[in-house]
Amino acid sequence: MTDVLQKLGAIVGKEYVSGQAEEQYIYSMDPGTMPPGKPDVVVMPGTTGEVSKIMKFASAREIPVVPMGAGLVLSGLTRALKGGIVLDMKRMNRIIEVNDISRYAVVEAGASQGMLQAYLKKHHPGLKHSVPDAPPIATVAGNVTIYGSGHLSHMAGFHSDMLNGLEVVLPDGEIVKIGSCATSDQWFARAPLPDLAGLFLGWAGTTGVVTKLSIKLYPDYPINDVSIFVHEDPGMMPDILNRLTGAQVAEDIVTWMTPKPDWAKGFQHCNVHYGAQSQEELVWKRNLLRASVKSYIENRTGGFMMLPQVMKAAFLDVPSRTLSRFADTKKGGGFEYVGAIMPVEKYPKAYALGLEVAEKIGTTYSMGSRIIGVNHCMMFFYAYAFNRADASDVENAQKALEMTNSAVIEMGGIPWKAEAPAQKEIIKKMDPGMFGLMNRIRGIMDPKGIMNPGNWEAD
Repeated sequence: MTDVLQKLGAIVGKEYVSGQAEEQYIYSMDPGTMPPGKPDVVVMPGTTGEVSKIMKFASAREIPVVPMGAGLVLSGLTRALKGGIVLDMKRMNRIIEVNDISRYAVVEAGASQGMLQAYLKKHHPGLKHSVPDAPPIATVAGNVTIYGSGHLSHMAGFHSDMLNGLEVVLPDGEIVKIGSCATSDQWFARAPLPDLAGLFLGWAGTTGVVTKLSIKLYPDYPINDVSIFVHEDPGMMPDILNRLTGAQVAEDIVTWMTPKPDWAKGFQHCNVHYGAQSQEELVWKRNLLRASVKSYIENRTGGFMMLPQVMKAAFLDVPSRTLSRFADTKKGGGFEYVGAIMPVEKYPKAYALGLEVAEKIGTTYSMGSRIIGVNHCMMFFYAYAFNRADASDVENAQKALEMTNSAVIEMGGIPWKAEAPAQKEIIKKMDPGMFGLMNRIRGIMDPKGIMNPGNWEAD
């Protein structure tokens, strides 16, 4: 590997290349349960031009390349399953442009959610982006390319729906722009050109390296509130969500269920986030939400929780800290969850599945869902904490993960940002025509098979 290290060092600077055991270990895994996949080399490019040169070199030598944002995906998508190069994009973290009028931001692929959030608060306080419930170091590009969701998803859909355009380096090193930026100096939309962005969404880095992207921004209201609707019957949740979303005043709607703290056990909670320009507008929106579920309130089968301001502040955190606290329940730095994209009417079955798996495995759990669009679908999540230092605990979490993925697929849902074993299970249920088309596309774009090999493969 000496020659490879020297060639890559000549491209990015020798201080940004390593083949040392420490880096190989750190970059071999993420906080989830998937076994390590050790890279041979880690390289940190600083420009799109450097990424292009790296890809040309890797293509010529047929060296596998694994693009990586923050490495927090939890399902092992940035493991070097066949060795090669991990391409760490963290140096490419510039915020290039913010357009106040057309409401979009152009950022490099290594720009984090926290960086963009802080930048907007300081320089464009009237704007915000859809922030996921992830650590602030999670990258904007990573969340877009895995169909992530966040605090504006009820209003605007998946983060991929908020994408205006991309700059991408193909496996052979060619640089391509997609969207309005392909013909204009502004990154305002993907329409009306042929939409090629889908070639890089959901592919787990197997088609190219995203280097820049433009995402939609939204008004940041000066007044924000949250109302929490509580009831006991999961069978009622699809109708309740249909009513709350139908009011069309919320920015974000998230449900959650957990056995801890004790006051939450056995209840279904539905957090509805909304904002306003004035107190009068806020009250009007709150009244619309109450009116949408009036029959449940009058029948005393559900109602809005009374929240003291000190308690409400925690629910208004963006990103939410709840999952981060749960992730450390067992200490030892282990956290895994299954996010399943499915129709909202599957909610009762999804909830029952989570209870069944937790009981069989004998582990604690946290469950919930984020509503995408106006009840168009949901991302239902099952979170399992484990102690990474305890081998049996890791094995239990892996079993919970496998059981949940299999049951979700049988239920008609699709595991989100699926790890390699779950990808294979999805492929078994997938229309053969679609999988065949995926293979033909990859064969054209990456004929040498160097892009994150081991992902979206049947065997």
